[in-house]
Amino acid sequence: MYFSAIILGIIFYFVLRYCLGGFYTVSPNEKAVITSFGRAQRLSNLTTLDLPISSLLDEEEKERFAYPQLEAIGPGLHFKWPWQKVHKVSIAIETFNMAFDPETPTANKGGVILEAVTKDQLNTGLTGQIRFKVCEQNLYAYVFGVKDPITHVMGYFVSVLRQLISNFEAPKNLAISAGSSTSLAEAAGISINDLRKNLSLINDRMFQECQCTAARYGIILDASLITGIEPPVEVESALAAINTAHNHVSSEISLAQAAADQKIVASHRAVEIETLKAQAEVQPLLSLAEQLQDLKSNNALETYLRNVKLSLFAKASKIIREER
Repeated sequence: MYFSAIILGIIFYFVLRYCLGGFYTVSPNEKAVITSFGRAQRLSNLTTLDLPISSLLDEEEKERFAYPQLEAIGPGLHFKWPWQKVHKVSIAIETFNMAFDPETPTANKGGVILEAVTKDQLNTGLTGQIRFKVCEQNLYAYVFGVKDPITHVMGYFVSVLRQLISNFEAPKNLAISAGSSTSLAEAAGISINDLRKNLSLINDRMFQECQCTAARYGIILDASLITGIEPPVEVESALAAINTAHNHVSSEISLAQAAADQKIVASHRAVEIETLKAQAEVQPLLSLAEQLQDLKSNNALETYLRNVKLSLFAKASKIIREER
């Protein structure tokens, strides 16, 4: 009897532990991957090289980052066998301060300001956010390819950002001229001012540089939002003086340009007035020429001469005519 009770207890434990406990749920903002004896369920022999996300990789990277495509389980109630294990992944967009270090939360002044070195060797403080999400087409890289994906990818994003800051140059599409008031800082090589004026350009370049993270690490960069760049304390006053001088020069250039524009407009008006005067003087001559042309075309001159001759013939007592 005791033996039967033990058997029933074992069966009850097995049913409770492995049958009823085999049910699990997946939230609407999650995807799940099932492994059987440590092997993930795959989609035939397909790999990430068959997806568009691998088009940005070079040949060497395609050999390193050829991950198998996995069967992703969507939201709902599901069942697994005892030899299977569930790996849940949040597919919601996550936002982190770009200065946040998952391994050392106290780094970067408590995860508030990220330090970076500019091209002219100045230490700057960057503030902003990074938004990213898990790539549903490359769950293998996120779940199994990297030990700590958040830490790894945050380090990758930060390294790319620091490289962009250290090599950034302002666009050279504006030439220095008397009519240009925005290129003086570029000519002086003020990198911090260049960075401040081109935050959107830096964010766009950051987004372009990180397009390959979906194929490499299974994470898609949704946006890089740099909101502030703070210069070192020792050069802040110098930068303020330079900016003040630049604004003053820009104002003087604008005033000179406005005065030149006014003179050009006045010159155009003077030319128009003189042109109208010349046209007024020429118009009577043109009218007289038209009248003479009409008289010539109607033989009026010959008729006038004929009438004059008849009048003279009527008054003359003798007429001497030359014979031909």
